[in-house]
Amino acid sequence: MNSLLIATTNPGKLNELRLFLGDLPLTLVSLTDAGITTYAEETGKTFAENAILKAKYYAEKSGFPTLADDGGFEIDALHGEPGVKSHRWVYGDRENTDEELIAHTMTRLNGTPEGKRGAQLRLVLALVTPDGKVYTAEEKVRGIIPLAPANKVTPGFPYRSLLYLPEINKYYNHDELTPEETDRYNHRKRALDKLRPILRGLLT
Repeated sequence: MNSLLIATTNPGKLNELRLFLGDLPLTLVSLTDAGITTYAEETGKTFAENAILKAKYYAEKSGFPTLADDGGFEIDALHGEPGVKSHRWVYGDRENTDEELIAHTMTRLNGTPEGKRGAQLRLVLALVTPDGKVYTAEEKVRGIIPLAPANKVTPGFPYRSLLYLPEINKYYNHDELTPEETDRYNHRKRALDKLRPILRGLLT
């Protein structure tokens, strides 16, 4: 059996990765499936450091090849904030709710003109293989932050309801994108595609 641990506590990420990996004959194992109840401390100063830290931690805990990611929202007018603090931006001592993060973003950008509301979602995927090798892939998707968020929020992905893609006149919510648009714009899928040759190697 070819198993791959998906090291995330975010149900939205887990579902998205399962969707994008559905064509590979891999048994995708969640942290719950693996009986893992402890969590890696994300002490890295970059997305890459945190992604690798998590992948190594959970690979050691589970004994499975492990895929982890770390990413966040980077707002031009705020000099790249919130970045690695994307999920603890409002209250640093706990994970923030989707609603808190959306409201805080809009408050911080209050008065920022439309022409200066550029932003991007960026992530790094890290894969640790059974022989201890570490592979990473990075991708991003750029857009703008309109004066109001989308009416719909995808649970676990608050910043997607803030990132608008002018070239297709849509917010970056997964359910709004066609399959073709997902192939073109989804940064997690594009990062995953870079790791596909390594993932296929797990099948041999």
